[in-house]
Amino acid sequence: MDETKVVPDRKKREKSGGRKQGTPNKQTKELKQMILDALSESGGVSYLVRQAEENPKAFISLLGRVLPLQVTGKDDGPITIHFTSTDAGL
Repeated sequence: MDETKVVPDRKKREKSGGRKQGTPNKQTKELKQMILDALSESGGVSYLVRQAEENPKAFISLLGRVLPLQVTGKDDGPITIHFTSTDAGL
C-alpha cells in the first residue's frame, strides 16, 4: 500500500521577540568602534601605510572590504574618462 503523508497548511507565524527590522546590531557597532579606536591609538594612517608595505596581501584584502563593489558614473550612468594633454610638445 502506498502511504501518502498529508501535511496541513501551516499559517505563517508572527515575529515575536528579537530586534525590530532595521535596528542595527549593537555588538557590531561596538566592535567597529573598538577597532577604530585601536587603529587611532596605533598610529592611524601611518600604521596602515606600514601594513601595506609589510603585509601587502592582508592590506589588499582590507581594501577589498572597504572599496565599493560597483562603481558608476553620474546619475548611475557609465563612467566617462576625459584625457587632457598638459604637454604641448607631445
